[in-house]
Amino acid sequence: MTYPVNLSLSEAARRIAAGRLTAEALVSACLEKIQALEPEIRAWAHVDAKAALLRARQCDQQSARGGVHGIPFGAKDNIDSFDMPTEHGSIVYEGHRPAADASCVALARERGAILLGKTTTSEFAHVTPGATANPRDPARIPGISSSGSAAAVAAYMVPVAIGTQTGGSIIRPASYCGVIGYKATYGDFSLSGVKENTGSLDTLGFFVRDISDVAVFRAAMLGTQPTTCAEVSLADLRIGFCRTPFWDQAEDSLRSQLETAVSHLSSGKARVRDITLGEDAVQFVEALRSISAFEFSRALAHERIHHGNRLSAALRSGRMHDGLNCSYEKYVEACGIAEKFRGDLDCMSADCDVLVTPACTGEAPVGPPAKESPVFNTIWTGSHRPAVSLPVFAGPSGLPMGLQVVGHRHQDEKLIECAAAILRALG
Repeated sequence: MTYPVNLSLSEAARRIAAGRLTAEALVSACLEKIQALEPEIRAWAHVDAKAALLRARQCDQQSARGGVHGIPFGAKDNIDSFDMPTEHGSIVYEGHRPAADASCVALARERGAILLGKTTTSEFAHVTPGATANPRDPARIPGISSSGSAAAVAAYMVPVAIGTQTGGSIIRPASYCGVIGYKATYGDFSLSGVKENTGSLDTLGFFVRDISDVAVFRAAMLGTQPTTCAEVSLADLRIGFCRTPFWDQAEDSLRSQLETAVSHLSSGKARVRDITLGEDAVQFVEALRSISAFEFSRALAHERIHHGNRLSAALRSGRMHDGLNCSYEKYVEACGIAEKFRGDLDCMSADCDVLVTPACTGEAPVGPPAKESPVFNTIWTGSHRPAVSLPVFAGPSGLPMGLQVVGHRHQDEKLIECAAAILRALG
């Protein structure tokens, strides 16, 4: 018999619905895994074992209400929960108890999912990391800022965990930890109850270990009925290979494996063409830096004004400083550059179902502290497109590296179908 924590979300839900697994047994197995590994991995800011087991027993006495009934999940600690602390990775909010769940947590719970706890985040989902280690190699970083969510899923502590992305905070940790990371189209998931970082870029998503789980948990977070994704033939795919202007920043091993993978997809009858981004993409990324700095410094105005001495030096001297020194006129100009690029990119890639590109620059660096780069994520986050990281590559040290598949805005289901076809083809 497969140990419960090894089951995918979808398989565990099917077994619970069929009476072949109890929610209590699944939650108990997850708690045992957390107890065994948490001293080293430190993926959790808070776990409420007693409440989770109580809720699991209640689920076992009820009829299944959806595809996530009885499924335990984690939520990044910048996402509100009424019955657990939400501390945003900062001493400023130590012990903070929100009055209500964030919409994504409330909707998942409404479908019978069980919030196991809050996963570690960097300070206000910015650059100062939490204590989480990479389960693949604890000497390495798991990736900020959704570090605890990625690590918890990679370590089989939970089958799914919610994260947020403003730059590369879902796709990059997924790549480093060797799991599937999904970032939705900007605006698809409600951000009510999620601590703002950069309002025009912040996007919700989550981590799973099986591509079939993406559509299931996406439906729960949207509050819609689950749909069955079609099985797309590789021969029906139109793929754009986008190296981006930052291709030389990827490690040699990643560049080589990605080009081999694209060649394999092409030989499998997928229609592949290059998508070349020029200087306008570099200007777009620069514009996003101004937008992010301006909005971030204002989103955290209360914390800066009333708790400035309790914020990390990296937060105060970096993006917050830049934002406070960014004029409104420069911000408006940057917004115009960003909006134009989004439209141009839509036209340039209109004949492609998806784009493929690196999910990161390479293997997870040794740390902390370690320098992380969102260079292969920022364009797609800023263009408001959905993306999936698939764990199909391995670096020189045998650690995972992700292939990023990028879809069109509000075509997330199509993205999931295409990503599944690519994953089948690459293994």
